[in-house]
Amino acid sequence: MKRFNKVYLEISNRCNLSCSFCPGTKRMPRTMGEGAFSLLLKKLRPWTDYLYFHLMGEPLCHPELEQFLTLAGQMGLKVILTTNGTLLARWQERLLAQPALHKVNISLHAFEANDLNIPFERYLDGCFAFGRAAQGKKLVVYRLWNEGGAQEKNEEILRTMQWYFPEPWVQERRGVRIGEKVYLEHGEKFDWPDLTAQDTGERVFCYGLRDQIGVLCDGTVVPCCLDHEGDIALGNLFEQELEEILVSPRAQAICQGFQQGTASEELCRRCGFARRKFG
Repeated sequence: MKRFNKVYLEISNRCNLSCSFCPGTKRMPRTMGEGAFSLLLKKLRPWTDYLYFHLMGEPLCHPELEQFLTLAGQMGLKVILTTNGTLLARWQERLLAQPALHKVNISLHAFEANDLNIPFERYLDGCFAFGRAAQGKKLVVYRLWNEGGAQEKNEEILRTMQWYFPEPWVQERRGVRIGEKVYLEHGEKFDWPDLTAQDTGERVFCYGLRDQIGVLCDGTVVPCCLDHEGDIALGNLFEQELEEILVSPRAQAICQGFQQGTASEELCRRCGFARRKFG
């Protein structure tokens, strides 16, 4: 049986921010319940060891997040959260107490085009206090994926970061290590895939259906974590088994295309992230 390095599971598509770099979704607002989550856990467990609570939505807004982490841990899964960081101070103790929580990705570029409703300094303090408390316990990655975009506050971010995590910092493969199991990761701003975007050709590079799959909160299976509208709906995990979905002609065509560096899907030809390898 093929296994994936990661499976993205969207436990909710609701978010407390509206970031300029995020396309959001036109789908109906939805929050997954415990019964649905438990069913999907059983179906996904044979396929991966790492479950990412990510696609659209802010996982720290989910009212049953603690229970979901507990259930995932009982199934032997390691969970990775991606958060905008605004609620980390409120969640710090509960997250650090969760054995199943393996890693937290914090999108510091979430300040772009946002009214955070809290002072920026307090936002940064909440983000960095969490990382300092998590040192040696959880992996924490601070993301600044805004190169080529709005970077006017990066200097303040790095200055505050240095106060919480004094240098020297060490460049490693996964990024800059600023503390024990704590990293800073830089990245370029990219254009999310969108069917209304310009078709830039078939030549792409993607880990979709090879390294990862995504499951939206209504059970729709998509090839990767960037299909925010479910445009490439391969099937529904509430109604089918994953093996049946993955052997479908559409899924197989996507896999074969990616193996050759080409895109069989219109959406993939309009993905700025997939185009980066070929420039």
